[in-house]
Amino acid sequence: MANDTRTVRELRVRNYDTQPLCIAYPPMGANANFELKGYFIHNLPKFHGHAGDDPNRHLSEFHMMCEGAIPNGVTEDQFKLRAFPFSLQDAAKDWLFYLQPGTIRTWKDMKAAFLEKYYLDSRHNHAKKAITSPEQDASESLYEYWERFKKLVAQCPYHGLGGDVLLVNFCDGLTNNIKSW
Repeated sequence: MANDTRTVRELRVRNYDTQPLCIAYPPMGANANFELKGYFIHNLPKFHGHAGDDPNRHLSEFHMMCEGAIPNGVTEDQFKLRAFPFSLQDAAKDWLFYLQPGTIRTWKDMKAAFLEKYYLDSRHNHAKKAITSPEQDASESLYEYWERFKKLVAQCPYHGLGGDVLLVNFCDGLTNNIKSW
């Protein structure tokens, strides 16, 4: 501060050059040179941040889109951190812009922040309860019940239950007519 010779007027002037982002992009290697193509950005799944949006499905779709598109010499962190903001819309995009500058340094950080915001504990607990104590509807065929159960499990990927426990839960939820076969 002692070597700063700017006047008070100069110090009060706002700097409009840069707005710090929440993402601290990992440095690119000397030989890594890529750009996100317009068709790739256009085809990314979109997440709006609405109450009914499934953040786990969005991350899965985003991962599938990126998996075959990451160029040689570019890491997953470098690519996904640059692409992910283009998959957000509306309230979700606002959320990203309101995060503290420099708080996202890795793709793992981004996923954690995204899920913390959009995969609420109440939603997780409700989904986990649905797979730990499912019930087949009387009008539901065995196939329909199985498909619904698989969807419930997919919507709660952090359930922590083994395959054998899931199978027991599924069987416990069968109607008595099906169980008596």
